[in-house]
Amino acid sequence: MMKFMLMIMFLAPLALLLNIYWLVHFILFLSSFLFMMLVQPTWLFNYISYFMGMDLISYGLILLSFWICSLMLMASETINYCNYSVNLFLMSIILLMLMLYLTFSSMNLFYFYLFFESSLIPTLFLIIGWGYQPERLQAGIYLLFYTLFASLPLLVSIFFVYTNMMSLSYMMFNESFSFNFFFYLSMLFAFLIKMPMFLVHLWLPKAHVEAPISGSMILAGIMLKLGGYGMLRVMKLISLVGVKLNIVWVSISLVGGVLVSLLCLRQVDMKSLIAYSSVSHMSLVIAGVMTMNYWGYSGAYALMIGHGLCSSGMFCLANISYERSGSRSLLINKGMMNFMPSMCLWWFLLSSSNMAAPPSLNLLGEVSLLNSLVGWSWTTMFALALLSFFSAAYTLYMYSYSQHGEYYSGLYGSFNGNLREFFLLMLHWFPLNVLVLKGELVMLW
Repeated sequence: MMKFMLMIMFLAPLALLLNIYWLVHFILFLSSFLFMMLVQPTWLFNYISYFMGMDLISYGLILLSFWICSLMLMASETINYCNYSVNLFLMSIILLMLMLYLTFSSMNLFYFYLFFESSLIPTLFLIIGWGYQPERLQAGIYLLFYTLFASLPLLVSIFFVYTNMMSLSYMMFNESFSFNFFFYLSMLFAFLIKMPMFLVHLWLPKAHVEAPISGSMILAGIMLKLGGYGMLRVMKLISLVGVKLNIVWVSISLVGGVLVSLLCLRQVDMKSLIAYSSVSHMSLVIAGVMTMNYWGYSGAYALMIGHGLCSSGMFCLANISYERSGSRSLLINKGMMNFMPSMCLWWFLLSSSNMAAPPSLNLLGEVSLLNSLVGWSWTTMFALALLSFFSAAYTLYMYSYSQHGEYYSGLYGSFNGNLREFFLLMLHWFPLNVLVLKGELVMLW
């Protein structure tokens, strides 16, 4: 595990050189390919070095981080082209990659907390430094305060675990530990905000709309998964209270998911629509983890990986339209099929994955989550049916609105995608639909 940490750390001084953008991009890609070789067909911790190690959950999420970070550089070519503080930008991304790597590979709850909170800082820099509108400052403050609001209780509860168990290692956790409602609440709440759960989700659409493409990709691809990962890790400590109280979070999530889906149908901003659809997908993940059975656990993980690739790809598509037309509004980006016919295929492929059509990972995740939730209580069927239906509805709404219809006359100067953009979309879509063939890795077998 140390070798990859050093690999990322030694990238940092490289980022300070001139004309180094594509070399850093290449080395990040190289490290993601090297990391692929480490796959282990076991859920036990391996490659242990000091406080770092990884099991299958960490493996998938670290690989996703490497992948999305390299694709972020590929998508942000404009920053390199216009020389828009490009060294600082590379530095932020490398720092972010380091924090994410350490978050997912630490086997100790306190180290996890430390890096979990540290990953917020580079993200904040990305939003405030390279965002598009002046409101990006407000979005950054929203992100900071929502996330930090719940993290002090989490820290206190981690110290509480330490005083009682004398260890914070994941291996030492036992189920008969928690008996305290406040402990349960403070342990979960930080992760629920990070997910984000409905009612504490307002920072997410704001951050997405104001962030540059790289910020949106990392927020959708990895940051939302930190909350899910944290919940999968600490659920063992709070399972006794969870058996009685998890129903609260399941019901808030499912009802919230349906309401957010309805909200999606009213959006005119493409980025905002994709951001709200993330909230509705993550509500399923929260509900699945809260059922505390195996289907829910592995289904939530599969949907997290699938959503990370799919949502990131959708943001890339929205950004490609934005770079052409200068607007993210669906009213202006209409009839894109006339101007970018081959991009229309990628819109279709990623939209179909977004509504969990086969053969995407999202389908694998959602089917097992449906199993898990309906097995947990048959009353969840109604919310799940609405959630699945509206998920298809708003995705089709976005696809048909942006591709068909009468186009805006100011778009005549636009041109079709270039090779870099097609590669970028292909590298999102390909793993998303091919990993299904190796489902046991994503379903934690």
